[in-house]
Amino acid sequence: MTARPPAPSRRTLLRAMAALPASAVLMGGLPGAAFAAAPPSGSATRYTIVPFLNSNDGTVNVYQSDDALDFRLLKSSAYTPPSNRIRDASIFKHTNGYYYITYTTHTWQDASTTIGFARSSDRVNWTFLYDYTVPIANLSRAWAPEWFVDSDGSVNVIVSCSVTSDEWIFTPYLLKATNSGLTAWSSPVALSGIGANHIDTFLVKIGSTYHAFTKNETTKYIEYATASSLTGPYTISRTGDWAGWGSYREGPALVQLDNGAWRLFFDGYGDGNYYYSDSYDTFATWSAPAALPVVSGTARHFTVIKETVTGGPSLAKNVTRSFRSANYTTRYWQTQSSLLNLPVVTSTSTTAEKTASTFTVVAGLADSGGYSFRDSSGNYLRHWDFRARFDANDGTSTFAKDATFIARTGSTSGSIRFESYNYPGYYLRHYNYQLRVERSNGTDLFRTDSSFLPVTAWV
Repeated sequence: MTARPPAPSRRTLLRAMAALPASAVLMGGLPGAAFAAAPPSGSATRYTIVPFLNSNDGTVNVYQSDDALDFRLLKSSAYTPPSNRIRDASIFKHTNGYYYITYTTHTWQDASTTIGFARSSDRVNWTFLYDYTVPIANLSRAWAPEWFVDSDGSVNVIVSCSVTSDEWIFTPYLLKATNSGLTAWSSPVALSGIGANHIDTFLVKIGSTYHAFTKNETTKYIEYATASSLTGPYTISRTGDWAGWGSYREGPALVQLDNGAWRLFFDGYGDGNYYYSDSYDTFATWSAPAALPVVSGTARHFTVIKETVTGGPSLAKNVTRSFRSANYTTRYWQTQSSLLNLPVVTSTSTTAEKTASTFTVVAGLADSGGYSFRDSSGNYLRHWDFRARFDANDGTSTFAKDATFIARTGSTSGSIRFESYNYPGYYLRHYNYQLRVERSNGTDLFRTDSSFLPVTAWV
């Protein structure tokens, strides 16, 4: 039996805690309540964003991701309106199967009394629908329209509006679609309780409660409010730097992850980054904000749509496999002194080397939708101090979580990336031919270093 590795040092524990959501640390656990989760068998999770660009507010790109972190460009300049600009694009999928975006139609310096609408059947090719004049007397600017679909199925847009007498003081208004084609809208109704000088208001509903995230234009902080009715009155209960996101933040947008957590994206326009932060306790506490890989510094104000789609990586369970690096095609996973490394393995390798490069794929110990890997001696692949190694299953929930991985699509055909179950956003990757669990940085190198091809077992 392989001896259990020594207890990690205080520095190691502090480093591990720094990588965790704040809620996990507050709950006193390592790794806490943060878990990745597998989509249903035969399916994949897909997140889509349609941001305008820091360098160009006349067009939008389309990006997609399977983990709401590593967004990859699907199409650049996917939609350019026939006139005016496109900023703050919000996306949703309607019951008719079409994707719709609504957006700000003018740059920030100009008066803007309209919001734009476009639709697509595939998220890539978009058709302009119309510009809608928001019917508010003496309207100066209508900015940052955000879709909100209520639990009764009604489709709404929350838009921030100002009037000519005070063009920089915004109030959130509700527009409700009055037909299924989304071409007619109710009269605007101000959201009671949020009040003037709030912009970029984003809503979600959980149970019977409406939760609003909105930017205070005086303090530049994102505030939090709740109400029992869509139009309010809302009670703002969190102000200032209550979540640790800092000031000069705008464009909050929420999406619920597969594991039940809520991820907030927001535009750090004051420093040029785009951030995300996670909550595992229904918005009470949040992880430290981190810059979003790839799109940070490029993308501006967007919302996110999450879908479950067919496909995704496929890996049979209760079979033996070997795992070949996607970018070093002569190198394979291999157990060496209990550690998982990536040496060269060939037909002339010894039987012992081939055996050490053969693994049994089983259902995840912590989540049967995920995967665990057992070596020839019966030990399981797990991470310890972020290093990949094989140890005997001690029966604890911590071990089960450390030894469970979620399959994500790899960088090459047939390859798979393995996301840590209890460190969402962290993937098995090789570095210096050693396997570690590291947070994705969104680069092509990281994607290929973390992609492995399941192949016929060596023995």
